[in-house]
Amino acid sequence: MDQINQDMRQAEKNLTDLSKCCGLCVCPCDRVTSIEHDSKYKRTWGMGDGGSAGGGEGVDSSVVSTQPAGIRNGQANQQQSTGGPYVKRITNDAREDEMEENLDQVGSIIGNLKNMAMDMGSEIDKQNKHIDRITDKADMNKARIDEANQRANKLIK
Repeated sequence: MDQINQDMRQAEKNLTDLSKCCGLCVCPCDRVTSIEHDSKYKRTWGMGDGGSAGGGEGVDSSVVSTQPAGIRNGQANQQQSTGGPYVKRITNDAREDEMEENLDQVGSIIGNLKNMAMDMGSEIDKQNKHIDRITDKADMNKARIDEANQRANKLIK
């Protein structure tokens, strides 16, 4: 998308040069305003602060400073945080102890699944923002291409 934007900038410059009468100056009736001064263009390409660095990802290109927390599979070194037993003790034998341990493991695995689902949700939100930016760039490129096509057809006639 960024390469298309740079190519369109060059194509618009070439069209402006072609539209000059005698190759010297642009006829006042044929003067075209640059789309790069449009607020939507600046918002889409991340150049709202006046800098025209020409490319890059704009606002969203930042360094990741934190990583997601490590998730254990719940099989070892992880205790139940609810405080109470899962199974009501009746016979107080090894089977009840084993059931309690198994339920502790299931509880920790469910907790891990919850954390993974929350991480996936935040990652999907990030990806949706990237998709929206790509869509905006594609729409802006299409509008620029259509406008340049109209100018070129007008010059040919």
